[in-house]
Amino acid sequence: MTHQAMTCRAALSLTAMLLLTACAAVGPDPIDLPAPRVQASFEGGSGGTAGKVGTNAFWSEYRDPVLSDLIAQGLDNSIDILISNEMLRAARADVEGTRPWASQVTGSGPSLERTRSGGDGAPVTTTTTSSLSAGFVFDLFGGARRERQSAEAAYASQEAEVEVTRIAWLAEVINAYADARYYQQAIALTRDTLSARRQTLSITSEMQDLGLATDYDIAQAQALVQTAQANLPSYEASFNSQVFALSTLLNMQATPLMEIMKRGAQQPRIPAGPGTGVPAELLQNRPDVRAARADLAQSLAEVGVATADMLPSLTLSGTVSDSGGSDAWSFGPSISVPITSLGSLNAVRKRRVSEARQADLEWRSQVASAIEDVQTGQSDLRLYRQQVDALDAAAASYDRAYDLARQNFEAGALPLVDLLDADRERLSARLSAASARNTAAQAWTALQIAIGAGGAVTAIAE
Repeated sequence: MTHQAMTCRAALSLTAMLLLTACAAVGPDPIDLPAPRVQASFEGGSGGTAGKVGTNAFWSEYRDPVLSDLIAQGLDNSIDILISNEMLRAARADVEGTRPWASQVTGSGPSLERTRSGGDGAPVTTTTTSSLSAGFVFDLFGGARRERQSAEAAYASQEAEVEVTRIAWLAEVINAYADARYYQQAIALTRDTLSARRQTLSITSEMQDLGLATDYDIAQAQALVQTAQANLPSYEASFNSQVFALSTLLNMQATPLMEIMKRGAQQPRIPAGPGTGVPAELLQNRPDVRAARADLAQSLAEVGVATADMLPSLTLSGTVSDSGGSDAWSFGPSISVPITSLGSLNAVRKRRVSEARQADLEWRSQVASAIEDVQTGQSDLRLYRQQVDALDAAAASYDRAYDLARQNFEAGALPLVDLLDADRERLSARLSAASARNTAAQAWTALQIAIGAGGAVTAIAE
């Protein structure tokens, strides 16, 4: 079936839901939603199931205790996550504020009134008055039930959004940490090169004293030393910037974090896997897909609310009063029919129907985007692994070439210019390999997040 045919079928399915009226409540039932049809497997995937991956603390696969400790602290302290959790509590309060029918109970009194009729000798009369009134609006057509379903769907959406916030935060933390470690590696490689270049300059100076090197040779060697010195501040600034970004993400003071990071560590390894599962699992594993589904359920419930508003309502009300020993009460039903506002209420319902159709399309679009994310992620990771292997091999070859060039230069069998070329090529190859490793490590995280891993991992006390 073509994508266009599937989209048309989905639209017809939703239209049928919007036209049907349930026996217990008007409007489409937001509980049983038809799932989008998805492909059987990912392009290039293994086809095996991944299971529920939301609770997978995938970052532990990097085997980096510093990174794991920082994430554990950040899950408790991240401002973004704390805000998202407060929004969830607000949505929970909205659910608690709904009820299957609308009711109102009011009371007054008791009140005390003293009166005198006649002259000064007339008796004083004391009268106490109290009253109680109550009204109940019966949910004849299920409008109140749909309103509660709308609030519950909004809560489910926000519950999923908490996970969306968490995995977005995880991605930022891991990427900032990986970038910081890359810049540390770049600093270490540059300092190592700087030391070698200073040694080359020293040897060249000794050769000049012996008449075996020229001022031009000295100038070239000095230029390479100065270039390496000039590159260091840029890498150090980039490292500091990533640490400051981590400080904000973790809601942690920069000074102790800088001390932790400056102790140094290897770049994050590139773990094996992960298994991507099958596209159908994304409907439950991806929190953004679940949020979109809950938004659709909320929109459908709002259609029911708008439909109920157009129908008659039945109110049962009564009043009981006691005034000066005289009891009185009244009790009876009343029916309200929104005749004069029917046109505007119908317009509201049409809008809610359109919003439900939009939410349905957005849900299906989110599913398609999730599948794209996984397929792009697994392709990127596979190709970046190949790039790392190739650049690591190239860096090893340039290391060997530099060692040979240096030996020949010190033996007087190679001109300085060739040694300097070998020096530049070695540093470039080393930096390229380190950069590729950083990119591949981050691609591994991107694929984990694409399949929905990590969103349900939390250390926050609710």
